[in-house]
Amino acid sequence: MKIADIKQLATADLKERLATEVVNYNQMVMNHAVTPLENPAEIKHLRRTIARMETEVRSREINK
Repeated sequence: MKIADIKQLATADLKERLATEVVNYNQMVMNHAVTPLENPAEIKHLRRTIARMETEVRSREINK
């Protein structure tokens, strides 16, 4: 997910999406530990997307 897409989301939607992505990330890491993923770069991509979302949430909290 790109930064422009993240900034367009409402705060409530962003927090909900962030929670969903964290659950997906944790599940993906667990699955990768058991059996290797076809594309392990997806883990890195998802981790960075989560970081972008957390940064935007924090920015919105500061600017309130």
